[in-house]
Amino acid sequence: MSVFVQREAATIREEWLGSALSTRPADRPATEAAISGLYRLIGLSPPRFHWVSSPVAALLTAPPGARVPSAGQSAELPVPARLLSLMRELCRELDQRVRWIQQPADQVIRQKVRASLSRSVTSSLFPPLSAAHDARLRHRDSWYGAQCVSWVAHYDALRRVAGVVFTPGQERQLDLWTTVARSSGWWWPADGVCVVSERPVVLRTEIAGDDGEVRLHCADGPAVRYADGWDLHSWHGTRVPSWVITNPSVQRIANEANVEVRRCAIERIGWSAYIEQAGLRLVATAPDPGNPGSELRLYDVRQGTRVLLAVNGSLERDGHRRRYGLTVPGFLNDPIEAAGWTYGLSAAQYSLLLRRT
Repeated sequence: MSVFVQREAATIREEWLGSALSTRPADRPATEAAISGLYRLIGLSPPRFHWVSSPVAALLTAPPGARVPSAGQSAELPVPARLLSLMRELCRELDQRVRWIQQPADQVIRQKVRASLSRSVTSSLFPPLSAAHDARLRHRDSWYGAQCVSWVAHYDALRRVAGVVFTPGQERQLDLWTTVARSSGWWWPADGVCVVSERPVVLRTEIAGDDGEVRLHCADGPAVRYADGWDLHSWHGTRVPSWVITNPSVQRIANEANVEVRRCAIERIGWSAYIEQAGLRLVATAPDPGNPGSELRLYDVRQGTRVLLAVNGSLERDGHRRRYGLTVPGFLNDPIEAAGWTYGLSAAQYSLLLRRT
């Protein structure tokens, strides 16, 4: 049973991930019908719908009465709060049925479907939303969490794989949430009106975890782009200015205050090319005791700062080992001591490591 559940759960997870990352135009009739059904369940008449091309367009063009909340405020507004309460009550009811029927399968599906999808959505769909708000969003305790496909996929997998039977009322409500999750982008409900965003027309990701978790990444253009031209660039899951991808340079890197953006820009150029172009002075080299066959190289970057160039201890998905740089204090002269410093170890302690990862 467990092997069957794991295999089927993985299939359903991929199905839902494909839906979440879809760049197809929204199914507007299905979306509007499902949202109208959810409105009726909280005692409201169906709203009129205001469709927008992107989340940032939702912030700029929402009609009167359809306030698009800032970060952290979404669950405090009346209609989102009522819908969020409706969703949480449904989850409590479904969990209660599952607890008595198929708890072992629930544990597998919760890990293989719900947790995995939650990480992928956080890494791939929340960054554009956060960029539109110009603030980091937490999905677990917000209205946006109700729109995350992970919880819907969890219960969908339970009824399809584990044979859990819900009541007709529970099935109807779950189907409404399922339809919205499969049919459109983000949405913002208000009394009498609902703002709904189209999906992006470009969404580029890479696999970042053993469980198939994905994150935004594109090495030659925007990782996300909407039909109105609004876009977002990302390097291995880190949001970056467009120049990091399209035109990185030593001067721009030197002028950048954000250390993560600098790191991404250097990786985009390539460490070897960056070191040559920047004219960094080599301080010292040493065999890496934590990664046999690889070399540690310590360079001067600027006054009071040095960079340790190392090779990753584990293989990337393409079979190569990634070369990366770590900023270390300028007083470190020994590459092994610098490597130990990054782990909170002395040079002697780092030398005893069997293998670094």
